[in-house]
Amino acid sequence: MQTYYYVLGSHKFLLEEEPLEEVLRERQRNYREQEKEIDFWLVQQPAFLEAPEMADIKAKCPQPAVAIISTNKQVVVWLKLRLEYVLTGEFQAPTASIPDALKSLATAV
Repeated sequence: MQTYYYVLGSHKFLLEEEPLEEVLRERQRNYREQEKEIDFWLVQQPAFLEAPEMADIKAKCPQPAVAIISTNKQVVVWLKLRLEYVLTGEFQAPTASIPDALKSLATAV
């Protein structure tokens, strides 16, 4: 079982109002310079929010939600410093209620 950390916000806020693309590009550049493997992912409508233990978190976040999920807690701390109006937390996966940490409920258009 792995611990995953997340930054969670509304789709509108993170993808339309905040410079998230620029922030993530900056982090990717930093990883390349340090020759580190990418350990964070952007997930639209993250399925982990459907787990019963995440009900309170889901209720606090305007839907549809977007999450940046990482296995590295420092990534989430770094993102929280750059983004306002986001929730942060952690969860374990795989579990019975969260079989796939990176699964999205978004449908292709």
